[in-house]
Amino acid sequence: MRARTFTESGRRAQIVRAAIEVIAAEGFAKASFSRIAKHAGLSSTGMISYHFAGKDDLLAVCVTEIEKITGAFMGPRIDAAAGHVAQLRAYVESNVALVGEHPAEVRALIDLVKNAGSQSASVNGRIALFEEHFRTGQAAGVFGRFDPRTAALAFTTGLDAVVAIAAADVPEPAELTRIGRELADLYVRATAPETTGETA
Repeated sequence: MRARTFTESGRRAQIVRAAIEVIAAEGFAKASFSRIAKHAGLSSTGMISYHFAGKDDLLAVCVTEIEKITGAFMGPRIDAAAGHVAQLRAYVESNVALVGEHPAEVRALIDLVKNAGSQSASVNGRIALFEEHFRTGQAAGVFGRFDPRTAALAFTTGLDAVVAIAAADVPEPAELTRIGRELADLYVRATAPETTGETA
């Protein structure tokens, strides 16, 4: 029983991996069970239907798996940063760096959220996360005066655009690092408290 359970669990993971890679390479619209089965090395699509209730079920599991991967990559980097400004920088830089480490997952998630209407808790919750981060940072005096909601919308949109462009044609590691650092610098400058004593 244990061996059978392990085999079924492994097969399920194999299908999810294949689905993510097919979506990343071909797009959601072309990610048929036939293509996924072929990519996974399955003899028929029946094995996919055995493990998943349908395509929506498979896609939901794909999103969950991608969220686990991105969380495992970005989470420790953000947690290791001390303070609001450092955490903002760590979030931006690690999100851009994620493209180089997990390009298939990034491309697949972008396509699923944009074209398949799939729900991602981590993606959907980012605006509220940024907004709260800005509010608490302002209360601590490390961020300047601005509307946290507007800033959260602008920053997540800008970050998404940079990540999407990078994921479409992944730059060399050094260039990807530079992009992440430059974008983080921009965000840090934009949120910094106003300096006093300056003349126009």
